[in-house]
Amino acid sequence: MLTVKKMRSFVGLTFLGGFMVVLPLVIFVLLLYWLLGLLRSIIRPMSDWLTTWTAMAHFAADLLVIGLLLSLFFVIGLLVRTRMGSWARELMDHWLGKLAPGYSTIREVVMQLIGGEGNTSLLNGQVCRAYLMGRVHGVSVTGIITENHANGDYTVYVPTAPIPTSGFVYHLSADCVDILPHVGVEAAMRTVIACGSGSRILSEIPEVAPSPNRDQV
Repeated sequence: MLTVKKMRSFVGLTFLGGFMVVLPLVIFVLLLYWLLGLLRSIIRPMSDWLTTWTAMAHFAADLLVIGLLLSLFFVIGLLVRTRMGSWARELMDHWLGKLAPGYSTIREVVMQLIGGEGNTSLLNGQVCRAYLMGRVHGVSVTGIITENHANGDYTVYVPTAPIPTSGFVYHLSADCVDILPHVGVEAAMRTVIACGSGSRILSEIPEVAPSPNRDQV
């Protein structure tokens, strides 16, 4: 009886282990397939026009259209760096924010995820341990400092597991925040996605190497 239970446990754990290895790869392939399909549906009208009026193959036409789109993005990026381009972008954002509900929110979300102007990106924040109920209770959460205030307070974004793009915003005094300069935002986000696994990096402060000058004294 005991051997049968061990065999069932072995088979179940082995199956689960293989499933956990294959699942991320399957999700990645499906996501890549979806993105490629979306991209192809966007460029299909132009590539069809090229194949109709030229002797170009579909694959070559797709590559040419993708190259043209990337070149267009590059040119737009150059234009918005100029004074006139920056003014035109601000004007466009102003009117789209009024005429298209939700545009401003989508723009802010994109800026936070991929990096915006200055230090507006969440990736430019500082990782910290935030004591939401004060240090006396000993309860802390993983947070990202998104704003420093003149009075010494911090605005802290606390992501929720396992989806770090959703969370809560807290305004805390300096005595409720421990800044962790040795932990990067991406590393902290990985611990959130893993539901806390690997969070020891938040408490393991790296040792500072002794200064050579100090040894000579």
